[in-house]
Amino acid sequence: MTSTTEPPTETSPERVERQGEMEPLLGRPGDASQAEGASIANNLYLGTAFIAQIGVVIAFVLVWTTVLTNDIILFSGHPLAQSIGVVAIIQSILILQPTHTAAQKRVGQRLHAGLHLVSFLALVTGVAIIEYNKVSNGLAHFHSPHAYIGVATCAVLAVQYLVGFTMWATPALYGGEDRAKAVWKYHRVSGYLIFLLLVASLLSGAKTDFVANVLGMQFWVMVVASVLILIGVLPRIKKQKFGFKH
Repeated sequence: MTSTTEPPTETSPERVERQGEMEPLLGRPGDASQAEGASIANNLYLGTAFIAQIGVVIAFVLVWTTVLTNDIILFSGHPLAQSIGVVAIIQSILILQPTHTAAQKRVGQRLHAGLHLVSFLALVTGVAIIEYNKVSNGLAHFHSPHAYIGVATCAVLAVQYLVGFTMWATPALYGGEDRAKAVWKYHRVSGYLIFLLLVASLLSGAKTDFVANVLGMQFWVMVVASVLILIGVLPRIKKQKFGFKH
């Protein structure tokens, strides 16, 4: 007779349910789940993440080579700083996505927060540079789709930073740790929406008159990089972290 305490088999409903919960939106469970005892650094290239990293490298090199092969002016600091911020945000997503045990999540959340601190400092620097450049040279603030997308992205990112930090550091503001944890799924959903805004900001930035026509950035290269980033990040989304039922 089988004991009622026997671990579920590979085909038991309990096992199938757990596998379904760990399964990303695309791919098999092992494609985007951190293995027990594995270094969390592996999360940066686990599954499809290596595709995203290729896109990140292409976008980063494109921005820096385009800027540094032209005359360095005040504006130059804006794309350089913003590119650092975007890279840090993508790494923060990739390193946290595959975590699923309590211990993994704790480490992942600390690294996620640290990378977002880097992104915050970089993006604030980039925004300060472009604002000072516009004010000092009497330039229009909203003259391109990139300007609108950039402002919208920075605004929602500021809220995301605030909510994410307070949920992690001061859960009492949300009525306790359990209630703070209940907000996490909304934080994740909004995080992925902001990620899409960041990609749109990259593309629209490469299409502005000054960047495309004066600096000579190749827009098609940024399109390729953005597609690779999307292909690498989106398939690793885990449905159970949104509270979805399978």
